[in-house]
Amino acid sequence: MGKHRAPALALLTAAVLAAVCAPAFASSHREAPFITNAPKVDSTDLYMFRSYEAGRAGFVTTIANFIPFQDPQGGPNFYQFDPNALYEIHYDNNGDGKEDITFQFRFTNTPKKTALMVGGKSMTIPLINSGPIAGVNPAALNVRETFTVDIVRGDRRTGTRTRLAASGGGTSFDKPVDNIGEKSFGGAGGYETYANQHVYNVTIPGCSTAGRVFVGQRKEPFYIAVGKIFDLVNLNPLGAEAGGNKNDLEAKNVSSIALELPISCMVAGSDPVIGAFATASMRQGRLLSPTPANGLNTAPKEGGPWTQVSRVGMPLVNEVVIGMEDKDRFNASRPKDDAQFLNYVTNPTLPALIETLFPAAKAPTNFPRTDLVTVFLKGIAGVNQPLAVTPSEMLRLNTSIAPVAAAAQNPLGVAAGDNAGFPNGRRPADDVVDLSLRVSMGALCVLTGAADALKVGCKPSDAPAGALMLTDGVRKDATTFKTVFPYLNTPLPGNN
Repeated sequence: MGKHRAPALALLTAAVLAAVCAPAFASSHREAPFITNAPKVDSTDLYMFRSYEAGRAGFVTTIANFIPFQDPQGGPNFYQFDPNALYEIHYDNNGDGKEDITFQFRFTNTPKKTALMVGGKSMTIPLINSGPIAGVNPAALNVRETFTVDIVRGDRRTGTRTRLAASGGGTSFDKPVDNIGEKSFGGAGGYETYANQHVYNVTIPGCSTAGRVFVGQRKEPFYIAVGKIFDLVNLNPLGAEAGGNKNDLEAKNVSSIALELPISCMVAGSDPVIGAFATASMRQGRLLSPTPANGLNTAPKEGGPWTQVSRVGMPLVNEVVIGMEDKDRFNASRPKDDAQFLNYVTNPTLPALIETLFPAAKAPTNFPRTDLVTVFLKGIAGVNQPLAVTPSEMLRLNTSIAPVAAAAQNPLGVAAGDNAGFPNGRRPADDVVDLSLRVSMGALCVLTGAADALKVGCKPSDAPAGALMLTDGVRKDATTFKTVFPYLNTPLPGNN
């Protein structure tokens, strides 16, 4: 690890610090006023971690989820990506707060016009499939959803652009249709066998090692007692850490864009730390037709420059850190400009809100919260801070820290001695909610003590509630997820 090696105390401190930049409650679902009107471009969560599938330790997996709160039975159209939008995953590999590598995803929906003879007339069917589905682009699938992937080196709009190709040839990839139900996927292995046929090996320009890509529906991985929390934290925050409350997202699905990329092609120079954030953009102009033409997606006509409308890096930031009037502005911003949101970090409202709801849980008293500025915008020295860094909010991963097998992972990540977990990236099972609740109330001040060498800017007396083991009562572990790419579980079927 070189300069990124840290003693156990420093790693523990780092974990607590890092959780601050993901304050508690829900992940980035319906987090800003505008995005509630455009769920297809609502980025919900970003995961980035060293691949822990056997034989894949030399790769980094990134998963960007979109389209929140999917009811499995949401037919007949189910949850297609927006063909008029641009979905992007950005990587910063030199710490300057700007994207150095961007993967861009564009989607196309093509109707097959499957028809039946009815009373002597050929009539197109109203359903997305006409029979059981098996294989890639089967005849029974009435709408074919495909996508392309471009890699852009440099600025996302002006950099050098190249289209990715499958290892066997071709630059257009099929997305599996959502999990309609067991009758539609009645073959051997059911839906997961069908979905696995859409994991593609891809040739990455400028890289000698192939990567993998998967785009499709998955079971929602984020877990939280979101209903009780938004009801003025209507739960016992000192109750059982697992099984204390139900996971309100357990019956939901989500749409995922997953990349597995060789580490050697992602890092720059001697710095093993990479940062990532995901965005979605729409065209500035939209004209709605009062008489849509025959076909799919003909009601709007869109044009003009791309406008970013959604952004996610570290979990939970826009949802409960950024003030209501700035939420749309945060979603439209880039990490390099994050200094404009500094006051939300130095004077966070979440601890004060918790104190008003639970008067015995006194909020930290050290202002400005300079200890939070470092982790929120820079990463933690010795863990996931780049060798040179411009303050900017994104998910950061030290690729020199070895992955941990699923059975050995701890949901509390670095705080529990599992240095391959949050905040060193984020894995599906990492419990960012509990970590965030505790840190927002000053756990860092208590753990580091009065004479901390890292100069965190607070002492135990600044955080009267800093030692409380706060929780939402919901927890999972890595064994409840898949242990192979794309790691997230089979989506729930629509007839469930």
